[in-house]
Amino acid sequence: MPVATLDKTDIKMLAALQANGRLTNVELAEKVALSPSPCLRRLKQLEESGVIRQYVALLEPAKIGLGLQAFVRVSLEKRGGGHLENFMEAVQRWPEVVNCYAMTGEMDYLLQVYFEDLEHFSRFVMDDLLQQPGVEDVKSSFVLKEFKKTTALPISHLGQ
Repeated sequence: MPVATLDKTDIKMLAALQANGRLTNVELAEKVALSPSPCLRRLKQLEESGVIRQYVALLEPAKIGLGLQAFVRVSLEKRGGGHLENFMEAVQRWPEVVNCYAMTGEMDYLLQVYFEDLEHFSRFVMDDLLQQPGVEDVKSSFVLKEFKKTTALPISHLGQ
């Protein structure tokens, strides 16, 4: 996929919005030294081109009762049976799964999941994950402490 052609002003806009997606157009225009109308045009172009995918509110998991975060590595049986499609559909239905990645290496998938507590985690594994046809192996790691958590992508290479 080709990289979008972005100039220095676009890159400044992206950096500002990654830091605070709730900036008004006037605030954003001030930060990138544009008047509001050209700023809004550029913003619309970034949205329409798909460079800006969406805007969201980031919630603090512990503040909403999700104090247990885990990464779950899943291996599927390699023999037919439509297991991959069924697994992908199931992942979409499981609200505990916030990210799912197809991986190289020992495991097929890496799930990032949030739970209220260990009991909630146990119910998910026993009643949902291990009941899913084709799931061959599951290994879990619990997050003890976060040292860095950001949604901001590195964009310094765009200015080169």
